[in-house]
Amino acid sequence: MSEEQLEAKFWELAGKLVDPLVELAEKNTSPSIERSVIMRMGFSSMEAKGIVEGVIDRGLMGKGAGHVLYRLAKDNNLEIREAGLKLLEGQMWDKVEEIFEGGDK
Repeated sequence: MSEEQLEAKFWELAGKLVDPLVELAEKNTSPSIERSVIMRMGFSSMEAKGIVEGVIDRGLMGKGAGHVLYRLAKDNNLEIREAGLKLLEGQMWDKVEEIFEGGDK
């Protein structure tokens, strides 16, 4: 095998090894992971908990809480923090459900 063939084979096998991990990460999440994402978007742990609970209650966990928050902010020309605070106040969940067509209930 030439050096180029060996390198190509290495990357092929590495891809096969990593593909299941990538698929697992794409298809699975948890409230803990989603709270962590929201906290990295600038929210406290209590705020993140409230947002994630709202996402779960509406069957949107599969979309990702951070994605839900980002899309709400983007689609309504809001800062991410402003959008999150509105969700915590019980506002704009109807907009979220419109964006994601009702969730996975």
